Amino acid sequence: MRTRAALLLSFLLNLALGYVLFNSAHHTSKPTPLSEVVVQRIEAPGIIKTNLVVRRLNFTWSQIETNDYRAYIQNLRAIACPESTIRDIIVADVTSLYERKRLTEIVTPEQQWWRSNPDGAVAQAAMQQAHSLELEKRALLDELLGSHWQGSSNWEAVAFNTRFDGPILGELSAESKEALRVLEMRNSQQRLDYISARQSDGEPVDPGELKRLQDESRAELAKILSPAQVEEYLLRYSDVAQNMRRELLGFEVSPEEFRKIFRGREELDQQSRLGLTGTDVVSVQHQQDMAKQREAGLEEALGSDRFRLYQYTQDPLFRDAQSSAQEMGIAADMVLPIFEINRAAELERQRIQGNVGLSSEDQAAAWASAAEKRDESLRQVLGSNTYKAYRQRSVPSIPGSN
Repeated sequence: MRTRAALLLSFLLNLALGYVLFNSAHHTSKPTPLSEVVVQRIEAPGIIKTNLVVRRLNFTWSQIETNDYRAYIQNLRAIACPESTIRDIIVADVTSLYERKRLTEIVTPEQQWWRSNPDGAVAQAAMQQAHSLELEKRALLDELLGSHWQGSSNWEAVAFNTRFDGPILGELSAESKEALRVLEMRNSQQRLDYISARQSDGEPVDPGELKRLQDESRAELAKILSPAQVEEYLLRYSDVAQNMRRELLGFEVSPEEFRKIFRGREELDQQSRLGLTGTDVVSVQHQQDMAKQREAGLEEALGSDRFRLYQYTQDPLFRDAQSSAQEMGIAADMVLPIFEINRAAELERQRIQGNVGLSSEDQAAAWASAAEKRDESLRQVLGSNTYKAYRQRSVPSIPGSN
């Protein structure tokens, strides 16, 4: 609507300007006000008498504006709006309409800020939905303007910031998006300039100064966005959220869990910035205390059982079992049994190797027996065919198989 209003206003201003210039060029006396009705009688021998009536140009927005595109086009034509301007107005308005649809109706992987890995199915569905909306938009413009509207206007090339989509950020105005872009660039440059200056002076970076810059950024952010939009923005793009996604890699959390962890982590992150970051005993102790508080916050957000599963995901053996299951299409609930079998085998391998009372031959025999038990347990859990494929794929990762 804003674009159509700007184009229509431009047309009306040009029309008024044209009238003024025309009137100034052809009349030296005081011009007749446009709002008056002027009737001139032309009398000359052999010429038919004619009345020329100049009607008052008293357009109101309600006379022109309408949500019915066909009626809107007719209204524009009724005031002699040029066809090229009509095309620009309609193309801009329809493009803006479908851009809003794309930003608010399509779920993109970026909106799922709680996922460490993008969901391929969501990405594929988003592409298909965007393609469908584009076809729908073009069909509507073809119906309204004919098939030659493409190329007649450059409004199709209007660039929108696709980082801000979804039900919360998708309704941001173009002005707000531009303000965010400027804020991001300024904050990034300030942080970089400060760190570079400290390094040039051979001085350490002051965590307190970094926090001050961050606080200033948050204050500016709150001027642009509502509280809900601020949190959505931080859940997507803040350093805390980015670090959380790396930390939770391989462990799926719900949006509610991620949000709860994030809120606690944000507060701890601010404390950590003001804390000690050196390598001395006191600083190391402070960092360890912060790590324990993060773990405690994580357990509180997830609950004991989920937290225990999260701890498993930090084990390379669990991640290997998880990767194998995903690649081979093994059910997700099989990952934990596979991991537990392999972990038990690994612990037995370490026990055998640490037994200095055993000769190398005895160690080899003991491990062969343990590996056989491990393989049999995997076969029972997975079934013979799946176990065979898993064994071939995972030979280097199964403890002691080399």
